[in-house]
Amino acid sequence: MLIPFSTKNCFQLLCNLKVPAAGFKNTVKSGLILQSISNDVYQNLAVEDWIHDHMNLEGKPVLFLWRNSPSVVIGRHQNPWQECNLNLMREQGIKLARRRSGGGTVYHDMGNINLTFFTTKKKYDRMENLKLVVRALNAVQPQLDVQPTKRFDLLLDGQFKISGTASKIGRTTAYHHCTLLCSTDRTFLSSLLKSPYQGIRSNATASIPALVKNLLEKDPTLTCEVLMNAIAAEYAAYHQIDNHISLINPTDETLFPGINSKAKELKTWEWIYGKTPKFSINTSFNVLYEQSHLEIKVFIDIKNGRIEICNIEAPDHWLPMEICDKLNSSFIGSKFCPIETSMLINILHRTCPEDDEVHSKWNILCEKIKGIM
Repeated sequence: MLIPFSTKNCFQLLCNLKVPAAGFKNTVKSGLILQSISNDVYQNLAVEDWIHDHMNLEGKPVLFLWRNSPSVVIGRHQNPWQECNLNLMREQGIKLARRRSGGGTVYHDMGNINLTFFTTKKKYDRMENLKLVVRALNAVQPQLDVQPTKRFDLLLDGQFKISGTASKIGRTTAYHHCTLLCSTDRTFLSSLLKSPYQGIRSNATASIPALVKNLLEKDPTLTCEVLMNAIAAEYAAYHQIDNHISLINPTDETLFPGINSKAKELKTWEWIYGKTPKFSINTSFNVLYEQSHLEIKVFIDIKNGRIEICNIEAPDHWLPMEICDKLNSSFIGSKFCPIETSMLINILHRTCPEDDEVHSKWNILCEKIKGIM
């Protein structure tokens, strides 16, 4: 059953708040099931942060249901250049987000359900949560063969991954969140989660590829709405709470004081790209010159998303060494991103002597370099 989450019928989610909590009037005695009305990945991730940071979960577990418009979400310690096709994402307008939990990269769209199980640190139990999801699926379709794995994934028919897991464990609270593939765009998923970039060396957490399948492909009655209601009902029965799904607006500061600043931080370049563990790129590409191909070698060290060391080597007869050195030194300290590289080249054009041939070669080089960003 869906009910709006407002100041008129909302629950007091917390006993001890670190911030004022206007909007929560009554005390939750056992637990809560929430569903976001937003499909914005940053807003929904901010809800997770807010609940983790501000809610007293002692005896009051929370299930949070949410779906996003097309977006790619990487783990806290991952490298986006290593995990996804950033150029394709920019072309298609797909958002990139970095969550605060570990784990691998996932693709979200409206055909994917996200489930977040909040508990105290002592009550944290990923396998129990996954078994709950399996019971809910079997309640809707008893013939489904879905099993949790030792890696805390859910497998359909013993081979197709329909759910992946990540978690965050704090000092007193914890959450476990997982995906559930219902009717996601598998073509988009596979193309976006395939990095085209070569020569990356990194100690960042790497995702493990897997065969995936939608539950809707197995049974056309297994829609997102049916599955969310089934999981909510099983969660309510397990925790002996009312089977009410409370709708929340993740931008409502009266319910979640300070939440918009959390969402704003999650959108920043400094968080999404700047938190990437240090990595290097050692690659090369060819440029056409007088009916032959010349090899350009590129070595770049990136720390906190910014270029720390840059060494672009081009044949001296194509681009003089002093010009290459100027380009290399100009890149130091700049963001490893195509927009900043374009701005940098525009500045170089204005500050260097007018030489159309040199400028043309700079443009060729920078277009190639932007292709690996």
